[in-house]
Amino acid sequence: MQIFLDFLNSTGFASMTVWHAMMILIGIVFITLAITKHYEPLLLIPIGMGVIVGNIPYVQGTMSLSVYDQGSVLSYLYFGVSHGIFPPLVFLGIGAMTDFSTMLSNPKLVLLGAAAQIGVFLTFIGALWLGFTPAQSGSIGIIGGADGPTAIFLATQLAPELLGAIAIAAYSYMALVPVIQPPIMKLLTSREERLIRMAPPREVSRRERIMFPVVAFLICALIAPASLVLIGMLFFGNLLKESTVTERLANNARNALIDIVTILLGFCVGASTKSEMFLTADSLKIFGLGALSFAIATAGGVYFAKIMNLFLKEKLNPLIGAAGVSAVPDSARVVQMVGQEEDPNNHLLMHAMAPNVAGVIGSAVAAGVLWSVLGVSSLNDNPSSHTDMKNGEIPTQEVSTGEDNK
Repeated sequence: MQIFLDFLNSTGFASMTVWHAMMILIGIVFITLAITKHYEPLLLIPIGMGVIVGNIPYVQGTMSLSVYDQGSVLSYLYFGVSHGIFPPLVFLGIGAMTDFSTMLSNPKLVLLGAAAQIGVFLTFIGALWLGFTPAQSGSIGIIGGADGPTAIFLATQLAPELLGAIAIAAYSYMALVPVIQPPIMKLLTSREERLIRMAPPREVSRRERIMFPVVAFLICALIAPASLVLIGMLFFGNLLKESTVTERLANNARNALIDIVTILLGFCVGASTKSEMFLTADSLKIFGLGALSFAIATAGGVYFAKIMNLFLKEKLNPLIGAAGVSAVPDSARVVQMVGQEEDPNNHLLMHAMAPNVAGVIGSAVAAGVLWSVLGVSSLNDNPSSHTDMKNGEIPTQEVSTGEDNK
């Protein structure tokens, strides 16, 4: 009988709390949205399943199961997240599948991708105001770039203790692009502006496409050396694609490699959201700031397009400014959808791809700038966590109790 009682006490049912149940429900909601609404299913399904796995309770100290238990299987998989290994590999795949031709055909649209980064820096200020440290504020602000891998990479360098909340917030808002952006776009533009038709982009030569990744990398890396890992992998992948002599490598990067890394990245990020660490006041603040950051970034791109129109003979459709966030290609598709609601024959997708891919570059450079400026102060403020990272240990948080969560 005692053996049976010991077995019952070791089950997840015995240790289940309302907080575990809430997180499991969140994971189920993610999976449901991915399947029924097609909101970024390649991201939300791995993350949702990871959230469920990471919140199955067990008796602490008897087994090594979670990403935070040294020596567990999940901790080894999580190593790629906690040490910023997976995000550059994702950027390699993105570069191998990205066509920069539309941006090269109309270089001034790069400014829209840069303008959208205003959300990053304004949210950084907001996070400081709410009491986060400068390093934490920088990691939170980058959510506005709508680039999950970049947010994860910067969080691992500056605020590993907030990694789970930042990653979930970044990917959640990426998935909700079709919900969040259209109301903002319509609010900030008139019907006449949404009806503007843009001239077809010019044809870009093969030489331009081959030279671009090398030249752009040198410029970006020299401006923000801390961005060279992400930017370098992005443009390396693009060079594999555009050179046309490494097609096998490019195919592997944009298919098998990015698929495998996306599965592991999403699942491990979800598994890191233990209820004790995730359901906190700081997490709620991060989600609120992330939403604000994303809205500001969208508005910043639209407004900057309107400002550019004051000086251009050939007017831009301001809707394409919303694609300056780097949620590729969803934000460009949203631009196409909103534009065709006014004029079914107005095709804005190719034009929107220019600020969209520029936003990928812009968010990586913004992350590099933040890391360059805040990295030293972060190291001075919390040298122990960085020492742990270098020694291969996953930094842990002080686990709050259910009473604290209440």
